[in-house]
Amino acid sequence: MDSSISYLSVCRGCSPKSFIVHFLSAASIVISVTFFLSSESSHGLRSNLSSRSPRVWPKLEVNWRSALATIIGFLGSAFGTVGGVGGGGIFVPMLNLIVGFDTKSAAALSKCMIMGASASSVWYNLRVSHPSKEVPIIDYDLALLFQPMLMLGITIGVALSVVFPYWLISVLIIILFLGTSSRSFFKGIQMWKEETIIKMETEKKEMEAKARSERIIVDSLYEPLLPPAQEKSGIDILLLNLRWKRILALMLVWFSFLLLQILKNGTEVCSTFYWLFNILQFPVALSVYAWEATRLWRESRSRRQRGVWECVCEASIEWSALQLLLCALCGLLGGTVGGLLGSGGGFILGPLLLEIGVIPQVASATATFVMLFSSSLSVVEFYFLKRFPMPYAVYLIAVSVMAGFWGQFFVRKLVKVLKRASIIVFILSAVIFASALTMGVVGAEKSIFMIKHHEYMGFLRLCQS
Repeated sequence: MDSSISYLSVCRGCSPKSFIVHFLSAASIVISVTFFLSSESSHGLRSNLSSRSPRVWPKLEVNWRSALATIIGFLGSAFGTVGGVGGGGIFVPMLNLIVGFDTKSAAALSKCMIMGASASSVWYNLRVSHPSKEVPIIDYDLALLFQPMLMLGITIGVALSVVFPYWLISVLIIILFLGTSSRSFFKGIQMWKEETIIKMETEKKEMEAKARSERIIVDSLYEPLLPPAQEKSGIDILLLNLRWKRILALMLVWFSFLLLQILKNGTEVCSTFYWLFNILQFPVALSVYAWEATRLWRESRSRRQRGVWECVCEASIEWSALQLLLCALCGLLGGTVGGLLGSGGGFILGPLLLEIGVIPQVASATATFVMLFSSSLSVVEFYFLKRFPMPYAVYLIAVSVMAGFWGQFFVRKLVKVLKRASIIVFILSAVIFASALTMGVVGAEKSIFMIKHHEYMGFLRLCQS
């Protein structure tokens, strides 16, 4: 009985069921409305397919638009990578409304910014120690569990972005953003209260220890019984954080998807080989996910049988078949929505990692690490589709690289000084909420325009030229 209580206290963690229920409810309502509008507006309006908006690529010039976009992009990248959510929900409206890119090109450039910020953040995190254990700051087990499903979802989302009307994507993402941001905010409040209690207890113990030491007479010289603890060097921390076998496994998945994308883009749309290369991505992702999920399930069961109640990885959760299935669905969902509008899968992965008990520092580092693989794959895929201009992409990547590094630097220092990791959770919640607001403005503006001009607002065909 005591062992089971110990296990529950150590490995408690919320199930990701609420994420799935929230999404399915939102999706069913929004898609039903879409079909209704499609049937109402389908008579004589299919010639004006506004979802296939014309390509608009402004030139890279020094003006107030590019300056404002640089500032917003820098801040969005800095706070987005700290929270582990990327910031695509801010980048897409910014590139669309301020700079003037069309929606599809803004989504592609958003992925470029996420990739740049994620790369610099991963490099920074590799030189940071775990706050409480002698383990890597990046949880490679969770990365290997979620990365294949995220990348599979991204390829699905990129394909669906051709079919889905923009207003539908906007409404769905707003609902999801509001749900995840509010849940993360309450999670941050809970963590803040717990940290306050811990700080008060720590200060009380320090005062008691100081009072006891003042009573000790120190007339004679003495040698310390224990040598002072030596701090690890930067190289030692880097070597501890690197797990080459897991990184190679993640790279293998990335290159497999990249090869299939190259082969697919070399074929005619909707041809036999086009669908073959799309379908082959499923066994690649599912096989890697099944291998990692099976390993976590067996290790969790083996530990319980031996009476060891320590969690398998950073997640404070019992890895049952249902939990693994729900995590797979959440990863697939995050990747799909990220591929739809360039928002990145982090807005689901970051809050999900917190829900299953991962501490904020590790959740941020792991989500950013996974986003590096998923966003870079999207960038390559958008490059083949010729969705973004290279000069703007290179410039925005450079801005995001600097922002990702300095954002991690300042926030990590702030967490260390204040001793409150909940700051990361509040940043995550704020970035997601800001994304919901910006997406709401853009979605409402475009929907009103389409309604006034009686434009078609339904689904398009994937194989339509």
